[in-house]
Amino acid sequence: MQSISIKNLVLRFKWKVGFTFLLVIIESMLDILYPLFIGLAIDGLLKDDYTGILYLAILGGASLLVGSCRRFYDTRIYSGIYCRITSEMVVSERDLGSSVSKISARSNLLTEFVEFLENSMPQIVGAIISIVGVLIIIAGLNTQVFLASLGLLAWMFAIYAISGKLNYRFNHHYNNQLEKQVEVISSRPLSCVTEHFNRLMKWNIKLSDLETVNFSLIWCGVIALFIFAPVSAVQSGILSVGIIFSILMYVFDYIEKISTFPIYVQQLIRLKEITTRLKNA
Repeated sequence: MQSISIKNLVLRFKWKVGFTFLLVIIESMLDILYPLFIGLAIDGLLKDDYTGILYLAILGGASLLVGSCRRFYDTRIYSGIYCRITSEMVVSERDLGSSVSKISARSNLLTEFVEFLENSMPQIVGAIISIVGVLIIIAGLNTQVFLASLGLLAWMFAIYAISGKLNYRFNHHYNNQLEKQVEVISSRPLSCVTEHFNRLMKWNIKLSDLETVNFSLIWCGVIALFIFAPVSAVQSGILSVGIIFSILMYVFDYIEKISTFPIYVQQLIRLKEITTRLKNA
């Protein structure tokens, strides 16, 4: 069986995964244009010009078409990938003489890889494209808001650079306990079953607490940007109402994308631990 990791799965199924990534990129680039088009439409309406509204409608139709096609395609492609790699893993583990408990646990762990590729990876790619695109547009509209947005991004990276190893260790202990689950449920007395789930939840709580701390620290930076952006945009005194509205929408969109990254970082750390576990099987 080939080594299981996000990188290897992408390389192994590169044409299938690559096409869905292409659709994600197109969809994300269209989404970036919404705040700008809305701002231009507002300025146009103030002058009784409806051209901006027409462009906004065309943009919405294009986004709907690309997004729908991608979602129809994703479901079919990733279902096939999951069936293939799970079957290979079961055969490989049987040949190694692994217990039913371990095989069952690892088949469940493999679902996390496929779900990440199908659901989280497109969102990550879209978020990265959106963040880069939004930063470029904000830089052209207001330099101070651009620098403040970069500061929030740097703050988030610093938090996860510090907490990443602890997160990995908690996931390692959680998965160690999870691999014992079928054996404990099927052959151990009630006291052992209760102890197993207590241990499992102990590591789950530690992971949740760590994520809550990280989330709270990131939101301190988010709140600061929330306050700074409108003040800076209005005080510039050279922007139209529509463009100021566009800047604020871009900041909100940027904050939304930044706020989702903690979830993806947590998933990537967990998948890294699972990859190491499967390699050492």
